[in-house]
Amino acid sequence: MIGFFGSTHGRASIPVGLAALSLALAAPARATDEIQVYNAGIAAPGQFTIQQHLNYIPLGVKDAPFPGGLVSNHSLNGTPEFAYGITDWFELGLYLPFSVQDNKFYSDYFKIRTLFVTPHADQKTFFYGMNFELSNDAPAFAQTRWALEIRPIIGWRNADYEFIVNPIVDVGFGKYGEADFAPAVRLVRKFGQDLFAGFEYYADFGKIGSFSPLQEQQHTLFAVTDFKVGVFDVNFGVGYGLTPSSDRWVVKSIIGYAFPVPGGNPSSSERTPTGGINPMAHASMRTFQP
Repeated sequence: MIGFFGSTHGRASIPVGLAALSLALAAPARATDEIQVYNAGIAAPGQFTIQQHLNYIPLGVKDAPFPGGLVSNHSLNGTPEFAYGITDWFELGLYLPFSVQDNKFYSDYFKIRTLFVTPHADQKTFFYGMNFELSNDAPAFAQTRWALEIRPIIGWRNADYEFIVNPIVDVGFGKYGEADFAPAVRLVRKFGQDLFAGFEYYADFGKIGSFSPLQEQQHTLFAVTDFKVGVFDVNFGVGYGLTPSSDRWVVKSIIGYAFPVPGGNPSSSERTPTGGINPMAHASMRTFQP
């Protein structure tokens, strides 16, 4: 998901303003700390990995999604992501999200992730998995203290292409909680050894059973590339918002490193790069959402 909902479109009458305020207060919000598509790749058993997500919004929505909420325009958002492989089908992860706005640092507490996938998904034509992510959010980032992301992973690849769908459901708990549908899609092509390029699409349709009007939904298309710099895996992309409630421009990056597997070959990692037709690609567009 991208950007922020709840933007103001001009001076309105008191009744219209109150209605808009009630809409903004009716749902949770989350910061854009990671922008990525999960492709069922996990760390090998006993292996640690780390990724640093950084996303900058040079031109975004200029109104807070709720009273006291952070504004996306000119913000730098991100999270270090730590992961550990338990088995060849189960991985644990920890996120420490943050945002930097007006030279101030804001912590969004933490997120805990459990990821279940097809074993050795990077070697399969058809692969799938399921991710559960529990968030403990700070007041400036969300109106619900706790939230749960439920992310199915369905993908297909051959020697040249990879196509993945994440039909995500975000659930907020508490007074302002609701269940939103926020799918993500990825299509990339291999252009060389460790070099991939293509597109990613992120959306937030709003509350399940009562989707928001199109102009209040978030739809963003990214041009992305994945490559290696030495031992580091890099994912880089530039996104363009397609609706008024989406941030107009977003720049995203992910730098990842997989520590050697204990007892394995120290010169190589069993986990491959952050994107493309490689298993180290998780995905999520965390944003301020109604």
